[in-house]
Order: sequence, then structure tokens, then C-alpha cells
Amino acid sequence: MARPRIKDVARHAGVSEKTVSNVLNDYVHVSDRTRRAVQEAIDHLGYRINLAGRHLRSGRTGVIALVVPELDVPYFAELARHVVREAEKRSLTVLIHQSGGDREREKAALAGFGSNFVDGVILSPLALAPDDLRAHTGPPPTVLLGELLNEGADHVAIDNERAAREATEHLLALGRRRILTVGGRDDGCVGTAQARTRGFRLALSGAGLPYHPASLLPVDAFHMSDGAEAVRRVLAVGIRPDALLCLNDQLALGALRALHGYGARVPEDVAVIGFDDVEGGRFSVPSLSTVAPDKEAVARVAVDLLLRRVDEATRSPDEAHDPAPVSPQDRVVAHRLVLRESTEGVAGPVGAW
Repeated sequence: MARPRIKDVARHAGVSEKTVSNVLNDYVHVSDRTRRAVQEAIDHLGYRINLAGRHLRSGRTGVIALVVPELDVPYFAELARHVVREAEKRSLTVLIHQSGGDREREKAALAGFGSNFVDGVILSPLALAPDDLRAHTGPPPTVLLGELLNEGADHVAIDNERAAREATEHLLALGRRRILTVGGRDDGCVGTAQARTRGFRLALSGAGLPYHPASLLPVDAFHMSDGAEAVRRVLAVGIRPDALLCLNDQLALGALRALHGYGARVPEDVAVIGFDDVEGGRFSVPSLSTVAPDKEAVARVAVDLLLRRVDEATRSPDEAHDPAPVSPQDRVVAHRLVLRESTEGVAGPVGAW
């Protein structure tokens, strides 16, 4: 049996081929009655959209790229899952690329990997410089994630400064005063760690407490081993914090292990809070309090912004009725503080364990 075509669906539903196309593209100006008739014809005939033909006619490939620093970091793995789901809703395929935080790889992603294989790129950069972004004037369209760059391109992130301030204020409300920030950076550069460190400082200032640079525990990377090593380093010289603000959950999980090795009770002796709300933190012992970004919203907004830019890039010259391109968008998505066992159950100041 021949594969059913749009004209077969139109004949069965008693409408024009243009009306069938409008239903398939989810145009709003189609009556519910007509939409139901077309959908019934589609179901009856077993019609399937020819995506390859659609992409060829539109000048698109139907493929977008998601470029993240490391896929074995749970936050990026979970984010990738949400991006794939959002793309599938729009009949798109996602190419996932690991940059390793390498500047040349991130620049290659900006350039579409030197081919026309992808319609657009969602990029979480670690090494790109502002000049790299300014030099990117051609295709493919790009949406940036995180704090490193937010000029000249659409950008999606949570309010990291505010989130860190809220997390620190929670620790302060527990009576904790010897708070260390694992992964903190106060070097004047632009990035997620710097934004979260500013939030930490603002919380201290709001509580009338002094800030000491020694309260920042630098790390080489944001893995569990780095968090464990940073905490072991200060414990080994006799420093006894009563709370740790960890700038991601991987650092926090490593910190929990280091504290356990020194006999510290969490949260009785040391309260611990992280960022990202990854699955491992929900099953750690104790379970991990954390700042939870709305990863689903990050993915949805990023894909929507990217597809709008792709539409602009592939618009034909005679589509003068379409709206003019808008300036780059800076979208902030929601976050929430999730309180679990690593901070809950014990309030008030503690002794120097």
C-alpha cells in the first residue's frame, strides 16, 4: 500500500491541503471542528509527517546542537535530558557535544562545527572570551547558558547571585557563623562561581558580618574529589567550620565524605548546602540541601529562543509581514531552595567540634 500523502488526508477530511498543513503546523486560526476532522483523517489513514522533506523545503536540517563542558557532571546530563525532550516535542534531533571547557572547541561550536549540519547551537561556555562572541556574526544562531557571557546573543540562566544569597541566609538563620564557601571565587572575573560568591558576600553583609577572603576554598574543578580535597585541606590545619556553602552538588557530596572522615556530624556540627539538585544528592546520607534551578524551564526557554532565531535566519525575503528580529534576550528562570537533612533538624550555634 502506498504511503498516504497530505492530499489523501485532505480528501478524506473534506478540506484543502493548505488546511491540513495548517493543522500539522499547529496554526491557531483553525476551528476545533476542522482540526478534529483532520486529526481523525490522519489517524485513520496512518499519515506520518515527512520530516526530511519538510526540512529540505524550509532550508533546515532539523538538528540542533547542545554543547556542554562535561557530560559526566550530573547537572549537564540532566539538563541534556530536558533539552532532548523539548526538542522532540518540536520534531527536532539534538546533537550533544562535550567541549571539555576548551576555548577552541567552544569557538568551533559557535561556528556550527564548520558545516551546515546544525540549525542552531545551545552552548554552555567555560572558556569563550567576549571577543569570540562579538566575532560570531554569521550562522548558526546561538543561545548561551550560564554566567560567562550574556552579551550579543540570547542568554538563559538562573539568578545565581540571589540564589547563593538565599542559601547563605538559610545557614545564617540556623545560627551558623563560621561559613566556608567551597569553590568560591572572588577574582573579578565573570562566571557562575563569581556570581554565587557575590551572593555569599551580600548575605554576610546583610547580617552585619565581616567577609574574609580565607572563607573561600578554591578548587581546580567542580567534581566530588575537588570538594573532598578542599575540605580535607582546611580540616587538616585545624579549621572547624560550622557550615559549608558548596557551589555545586558534586562539591557538596565530596565535602560530606571529607567531613565523615574527620568525625564531623552533618548537620549537627556542620550544615552543608549545594547547588543544582542532582539526583545523587537526594540519595546521599544525609540527603543534601541544595539550590534547585528549574532545569526543565532552562531547556524549554533555550529551545524556544533558539527556534525563534532559526526562524529569523531561514525566513524568505518576501516574508515582509513577519516581525523584525528582536534584540538578544536575557532570560532568568526560577530557582528554589530545597531543604533536606544536611541542614535541617538542628538550629542554633554549635561548638568547635
